[in-house]
Amino acid sequence: MKRVLILGAHSYIGTALEERLAASPERFSTRTLSLHEPLETLDFHGADAAVLVAAIVHRKETKALLPLYGAVNRDLAVAAAKKAKAEGVGQFVFLSTMSVYGMTTGVITRETVPQPNTAYGRTKLEAERAIAALSDERFTVTILRPPMVIGKGAKGNYARLERLAKKLPFCPDFENRRSFVRIDTLCEALEERIAEPRAGIFFPQEPETIATRDLIDETAAAEGRTLKHTKWFNPAIRLFRALTTTGKKAFGDLEYRDLTALPLPAEKEEP
Repeated sequence: MKRVLILGAHSYIGTALEERLAASPERFSTRTLSLHEPLETLDFHGADAAVLVAAIVHRKETKALLPLYGAVNRDLAVAAAKKAKAEGVGQFVFLSTMSVYGMTTGVITRETVPQPNTAYGRTKLEAERAIAALSDERFTVTILRPPMVIGKGAKGNYARLERLAKKLPFCPDFENRRSFVRIDTLCEALEERIAEPRAGIFFPQEPETIATRDLIDETAAAEGRTLKHTKWFNPAIRLFRALTTTGKKAFGDLEYRDLTALPLPAEKEEP
């Protein structure tokens, strides 16, 4: 049986992972810890794997908030990994993000160099590199860079689409393609990585990309609504997408292509 620590109480992904692993009590036992508590008061001894899901994300990056990104997404994450290694945990799973690439549109392949342009993406990449440097034959570091996570209760862009789907009387019939991962698929990938530890960077995603239009339809259907499609607003959407970051995030094309795994990054590698 694998003994798993989930670091990040009450988080969306952490809660979903805990529920999934609990469905296989013969294979996994879980313990969830809150990182709001001082790290030195927590006990990691006896765990086979620690999964870090806690992070500062989906907040406006004001000047006042920027230090918090570094303190939590990088410094706390690295400290947790060092503590896990020191206390005999065999594997550290770090949930990173597609945002390390700094792209709102385009295609990301194994040759694409991370160039984060937000505090969230930058601090996640810095944490990746510092944690990867801890990897050795006794301490396996596993990093996941999921794209947009969707599922009821998901945050970020998906939450915005949910709000639109509840209010719009129609759905823009606009064609774009985005990589995404359903929360169940992400938890399945986490379970696989815990069951068979491998060092490296992994890219959990659905086999097909999806259009924003289809996401809106899906979330509306979950509310018992069926939206009519219209192309009437497509010229405005094209302009919105070309001129604003919000438009690119909402209606841009952004995908992982032919990308399933990479070796761990070097700590001092420059983006």
